[in-house]
Formats: sequence, structure tokens, C-alpha cells
Amino acid sequence: MNSNNKVACPMDCYDACQGQLIDENIKGSKEHKTTNGKLCVNFANLLKEENIKDAKFQGENISLDESLNILVDKLKTTSPEKTLFYKGSGNLGVMQNSTKNFFTSYGSTLTRGSLCDGGGGAGIEAGRKNVINPPIQKLIDADVIVVWGRNFSVTSSHMYNLVKDKTFVTIDPIKTDIAKKSKIHMQINPKTDHELALLFTRFAYMQDLEDKEFIEEFGSGADWFFDISRNRPVVSYEATTGVSLSLVNEFFDLIENKKVAIVLGLGVQKYFEGASITRCIDSFAAFMGFHKKDAGGVWYLSDSAFGYKNQFETKGKNKKVSIPKVDFGSYDLVFIQGANPVVSAPNTKKVIEGLQKSFVVYFGTTANETCEYADLIIPSTSFLGKKDVRLSYGHEFKAISQIIKEKETNSISEYDLANYLLERFDFDKLKDEDEIISYYENTKPVLDDFETFEFVEELDIEPLYKEKTADNFYLITGKNKNSLNSQFAGDDFVYLNSNTNFKDNDEVLISSKYGNAKFIVKIDDDIKSDCAFFFAGNKKVNYLTPDSEDESSFSAMYQEVLVEIELS
Repeated sequence: MNSNNKVACPMDCYDACQGQLIDENIKGSKEHKTTNGKLCVNFANLLKEENIKDAKFQGENISLDESLNILVDKLKTTSPEKTLFYKGSGNLGVMQNSTKNFFTSYGSTLTRGSLCDGGGGAGIEAGRKNVINPPIQKLIDADVIVVWGRNFSVTSSHMYNLVKDKTFVTIDPIKTDIAKKSKIHMQINPKTDHELALLFTRFAYMQDLEDKEFIEEFGSGADWFFDISRNRPVVSYEATTGVSLSLVNEFFDLIENKKVAIVLGLGVQKYFEGASITRCIDSFAAFMGFHKKDAGGVWYLSDSAFGYKNQFETKGKNKKVSIPKVDFGSYDLVFIQGANPVVSAPNTKKVIEGLQKSFVVYFGTTANETCEYADLIIPSTSFLGKKDVRLSYGHEFKAISQIIKEKETNSISEYDLANYLLERFDFDKLKDEDEIISYYENTKPVLDDFETFEFVEELDIEPLYKEKTADNFYLITGKNKNSLNSQFAGDDFVYLNSNTNFKDNDEVLISSKYGNAKFIVKIDDDIKSDCAFFFAGNKKVNYLTPDSEDESSFSAMYQEVLVEIELS
């Protein structure tokens, strides 16, 4: 067996698998606890992807050296503040951050916020300062797992396999795969998750189930939080959330005297007040004392770099723009790394119009829709041909990547590109690559538990149901088991309930206040009748979404949308 045989999956998902090269084949690593010897569908699909083989300028193949010289010449003739560094999540290895070091030193505009999890992270941090998950063993030792706004068995298939024999409760507007495996499914109305958390808090108090010791020792503001929950009649929650009081009673019968874990997903926070919604759910968990039990707790997207020292840090006072509000057309040069904003960013029409006005550099391993608008394409070395470490946001284990395949001739790694540019512009070069890798591979950060919990003490959330009429639908997005966002198999359908009176294969025009697009209908009664569901990576859904930021984290809010549907 090759001594360099480890390979980390770089993709943007919770599990952060680790593979091994065995007899010229990549198999799941048995030494990595969550991978547990089995590759998931996404990792297997990634291994079949065809990488970009040649650099291109204005659509013509050129050599790698020529592409680097064009980039340098363009940077030297462009004002730094008129350049934008835009990094995506196509590869989440720690070494991918090396290029940001150059663009920070150079003075480029950088992005802040998130297209994914920013609101939820801000909500959790407001309550307990450290956006980290409990050890995975606490999930394994739980009795009941509440899956809230996350299709756990699809998006975290390896983590799910560790706990698949547990009792599940799912809270989701869609009857997801995990909902079908659950003892209870609460098919909640969109953007009412905070209301359900308040209703749960009210029930917990009425049944004397709150954790008084936790509240007394760690909690601050619990009385204010409880006061919010009792500011309205209990029956009113049933009307707005769509969850019956009898089902809530059944839920509390199920969790009483049990070790409870909440696996929280992105669905709850894709709104303007996403931070407040998530914080409300986390406050309910604290009211029950879940955070300090021997088993259970709350899992979200952990800050995977929490406790590590940034090995690429540089001092810079760069201008930053919130990522959903980026106007690509306002920059003379846009450098896009491992991202596909034409599909993944909100307000697709504005994204395309902006890219058409700028000189666009795409740096990545595989071609995507954004490449169509790139003036210069520089191939990045495949993850199989470069060293890296993948820190997980789903659990505490890291995955190691060693070089198991000779790199493509006309490609360059992120680390090598950063050093090349730093040298050409007379900036200090990066630390030695092996030193950086060794730090992340061998450092075990001290993850101190929080000492106090700040309960949410006031809420100001504008419900979408106040705007909704009988003629429009909630826009909902979710993950596809056969793809990862805009990677792999595409699915550009809209999924509707049969009660909508549309039929399979109808062509419809869907409109929001932000734009419109045509879709083909697929009927699926797992979708609530007042929802229009799209898989993440749908090439047209972001014609309908706003390029506005949420209230707390400079992040996107894809589901703050109501749409109208008519036959085309």
C-alpha cells in the first residue's frame, strides 16, 4: 500500500469524509470515525468529475504560464480597490485560504457574510459565543434526535449511519427522507420555527420539564424568554405554525426523561431574521438544559476553524461587501475561486449582468455555468494532486489529504498560485506548505464549553404568513440526494403538491417581486400544498430570490420570498 494513501473529500457537506487509496482504488477510510469505511454518493460522484485540462483566455486554450502572466498584467493595471476576491465552497480544505492572503495584501475588496449558514451562526453565537458542535459521541448516546429544518439522512449520511437506530422527530415543511423515518413529523409552516420553539417552551413550563439547575447556574434572561412565549394564547400557535397541540403533547411524552439531541439545519434561518429564529430554537434547548447533559445537545454548522490559529493571516484593512449584495459589474476585475455564483448566488439576472461588465477570472477544478462569463480560466490542481486538511463543520474529526495522483500539467494549486503572486508583487511569501499542513494535522484545539447562556429576551420577526394570500406560495429550497448544490446531477424542476391543480410536466411561469423564470412541474405530495419546492442548484430558482442581506450577518435569505405560479 502507498504510504501516501489518505485523501480528504473537499466538498461542502457535514461529513467531511476521508478516503484511502487501496490497490489503485479510493475506498472509505476505516480509521475515520464518521466515514467508517464507506464512501457516500457525493464523494463517489466527485471521483468521476472531469477536471479543466487547459487554461483559457477569451475562449482560446493557452498555457498555464500565459494565463498567470495575463493575470499579473491585469492586476498591475487595475486599482486594487476595483478588484474583487470572491471565494466559494467548491473546496473546503484549509489550504484553499492561501489565495486570500495575496488578495488581502494586494488590497482587493473582499466578501463578508455567507450564502449558506451565516444567520444561524450569528444566532447561536449571540447566545453562547462559540459556534461549535458537541462531541459526536453525545449524539450517538442520545435517545431521541430532533431533526429541525435539515434532511439529516441525506445531507449527513455518514453521521446518520452512526445513529440510524435512534428515535427521530422531524420538524420540516417537507416530508423529507428523514421525516419518513421519524416517529413524529411536524409539517410546520415556513418561517414559524421560532413560534414553535416558543410553544415548546410554554409546554415545558406547564409540564414542569424545564431544567431549573441549568437556568440558575448558566442562564441569563430565561424569565424574559419565557415571558415572550406566554404573550399570546397557546391555541394561536397551532393556527400559525400548522402544528397541532395534540402533536406537541405527543412530542413531550416522547422526550420526557430522555436524552435529547437537536440536529438543526439551514432551513430555519434562510430569512431576514434568521439569526433570531435560530437563537429562539437554541434558547428552547437551553430552557430544557440540553446543552449541559452527558448526552444530547444542539448541532448546527460548527465553526470548523474554531480554536485554530489562521496560518494565512495578514494585516489588511480591505473594503468588504456582503456576499449577497455583491455587484460584480462595479469591479474592473473579479477573481472567482471555486464558486458558481451564476447558479448559487441570489438574483441571477443581476449576477449575470454584472459579470458581463467586468474582467472575470475563474480559478477552479471543474467547469460550471460561471465559466461561460469568464475572460480568463486558470485550472486549479485536483484535490487528488495536492496536500490539504479538511476540518469538519459537522463533527470534531478532520480528514487528511496526501498527494495520491500526479497533478495535471497545466494546473496550479491554491498555495502555489498564492506564492507566485506574492513573489511577483514583492509581498512576503507564505509559510512552508508542510509546516502549515503539520499545524492543522497535529493541533488539537481546546474547545472550552460556554460558561453562560444568554437567552433571547426580545423578538421582532415579521411573519411571511401576514403577506401570504391564497394565490401565492412559499419558496422552499433543499438538498438533493443525487447532487451537492450546483455540482453533479442537475434538477431544474419545481415540485408542487397535487392539491395545487397543476399537473406533471406543466410548464409554468413563476414570479416574485425580484424576477421570474419558467419551470417544468413535478407533482410530489411530500410538499405542503402552499409551498413551491426547488432543489439547491436549480439553475433558475435564483431568478426569484433577493440580493439583500439579513438583519444580523451580511448573509443571504433565500426563503424570504413568496411566489405566484401560472401556466406558461
